[in-house]
Amino acid sequence: MKILRTIRNYYFYCGIEKEEYNELKKDAYISNYKIWRILHFLMFAVFCLLYVISSSNSVMASNRVFYFIGFLYSFVAICLFFILKQDSLIAQLIIYLSMSFMFLFGALLTLNKPDYTATTFIALLLVAPMFMIDKPFFMTIELCAASAVFLIWMHGVKQPEVWQIDLVNVTSFTVIGCFLNVIANSIRIQEFVLTRKIKKQRDTDEMTGLCNKGSLTRGINAFLEDDSTDKGLLFILDVDRFKSINDLYGHDIGDSVIVQLGSYLGGKFAGSGIIGRFGGDEFIVFVKNTDDEEYARKIAGEVIKEVSESVALPDKDHIVEISIGVAVYHGHEKNYSEIFKRADMALYKAKADPTNRFCVL
Repeated sequence: MKILRTIRNYYFYCGIEKEEYNELKKDAYISNYKIWRILHFLMFAVFCLLYVISSSNSVMASNRVFYFIGFLYSFVAICLFFILKQDSLIAQLIIYLSMSFMFLFGALLTLNKPDYTATTFIALLLVAPMFMIDKPFFMTIELCAASAVFLIWMHGVKQPEVWQIDLVNVTSFTVIGCFLNVIANSIRIQEFVLTRKIKKQRDTDEMTGLCNKGSLTRGINAFLEDDSTDKGLLFILDVDRFKSINDLYGHDIGDSVIVQLGSYLGGKFAGSGIIGRFGGDEFIVFVKNTDDEEYARKIAGEVIKEVSESVALPDKDHIVEISIGVAVYHGHEKNYSEIFKRADMALYKAKADPTNRFCVL
């Protein structure tokens, strides 16, 4: 069963588990998009050159219409690649269509010299799989379909002995191409896995598992720089008398408070914004696409109450209290530091207000 599962993972999920592959699929599509956009420029140049040469070459003249179609197809594909999203499923389908077009090109070249074996078509069977990152299952269908069509087509064109050689070669290299695609995909996907792990380590606070300061800054700046967005709420949360907790209970308990608070915030704001630990006992939550001050006050009050109930200390008679400063974003600031200053000022005022312990600016 373990062997069958391993084969399944390599054949359908590039050597990793299904859940992990689905997380990386977007990265694979984007990588395909970038590679094949360049390759379509190459196709455009090649077909343009072939069309020009076919005007004066009698051997190539028979394929002149196909060269012109290839020229037009490459041009349309390039235009689409500048319109479509990089992780678009349509872009993936265009890539498979382009590969089919190239296999057709290889078959037409074989028609020019039917007495020779299909060198170009076989070369494409080996090269094409190296440039496609997707489930190897799909590439297997592509290669097998192309090979079957080619062999059926050439059966009535080539001499029997030449066709038999092609049958052996095409069948063999189709299998090799499938294996090459499995190997190439697993290597590239493992690169994505490693890159993702490195990025996660770089962007994650070790203690809480939330975003760290650098990741917070980049994420919020990216949102502020987006001209299509002009609403947001920046919360800064700070544990009251945190030094006293460390002094009274020890740093292990202080660390436990940080971990518990991070876990609470991660659950409370999951999917609604950017959550992270700024440093020490200070946390930041940026809620996107709302500038409702009443909502900000409501959330701040809820968080203060719920933290005191959910974050525990060894002494049940004592509770953890926090203060919150909120800056409302109306689309004016375009830099994280600008909105942070207002939220920090609000936090300073909240610290001086023992009644509400939050302030909205």
